[in-house]
Amino acid sequence: MDKNTPLLEVKDIVKRFGGLVAVNRVSMEIYPGEVVGLLGDNGAGKSTLIKVISGVYQPDEGEIYFEGEKVNINNPMDAIKLGIETLYQDLALAENLNVYSNIFLGREKVKSLLGMIPVLDHEYMMEESRTVLSHLGIEIPSLKNRIKNLSGGQRQSVAISRSVYWNAKLLILDEPTAALGVTEQKKVLDLVRTLSSQGVAVIIISHQLYDVFQVAHRLVVLRRGEKVGERLTKETNSDEIVGLMVGAELVEGGR
Repeated sequence: MDKNTPLLEVKDIVKRFGGLVAVNRVSMEIYPGEVVGLLGDNGAGKSTLIKVISGVYQPDEGEIYFEGEKVNINNPMDAIKLGIETLYQDLALAENLNVYSNIFLGREKVKSLLGMIPVLDHEYMMEESRTVLSHLGIEIPSLKNRIKNLSGGQRQSVAISRSVYWNAKLLILDEPTAALGVTEQKKVLDLVRTLSSQGVAVIIISHQLYDVFQVAHRLVVLRRGEKVGERLTKETNSDEIVGLMVGAELVEGGR
C-alpha cells in the first residue's frame, strides 16, 4: 500500500446516545507505520471513537475508509477481518492458558491423528508463537507459562503479538502502560516503535502524556466529543496539549 494514502480515514463521525452527542463530526486519518496519540480528558469521546472504528458502535453519521475504500464496520469481526485490532485494558487473555494457546485463542491449529481424530497441534502453535515473539523482539522464558504467571508487560506483549500474528494492519492500544512499572512501560513503548518500523499503524490512547510523546508521530486531541487540535509531536509540547484538552488553548504556535 502507498504510504501516502491513509490506512484509515474517518470523516465527520457522529455518535449519539439519546440526547447526548458523544462524538461530534470528528475526522482523522492514520498512515501505514504511523503512531498517533488520541488524547483528551475523561468524557472527551476517545473511547466512543475507537469503538466506532473497531465495530462495537455504529456511527450515526459519517464515513470510514480503510486502505482507500469506504467500509461498513458493523461488528468487531468486520474490523478484525480488515486488519483492525483493538486491545483494551483487560487484554482479553485467558489467564489459565499458556502463552501460545492465547496467541491462537479461538483460532487453534488442529491436526489429524491416525488420519481421523482431530487434536490440537501444540508443536505448530508453539513454534509459530516463538517466531512472532522473536520477530517483535519479545522475550518470554517459556511459552508454556500460564498468562496468570506473567508480568503486566509480558501480558501486554502477548496480546500485541497475537494481533500481529493474525495480520493486524492497525493496532489500537487503550492505556497500554497503565498499571505498569517504569521498566515494563519502556518495554511496551519499545514494542510500539518496533510495530511502527514494521509498517503496523498504531493509535495509542493514554493519560500518560510522557509515554505518548515518546512514541507518537502525531497527536489528535478531543474535548467534549469534538476534535479541538492536531499537532505533529515534534512541533508541540505537553503544555500546549494540556491546554487543548482542558480548553485553555494557547494562541501562540497554534494552527
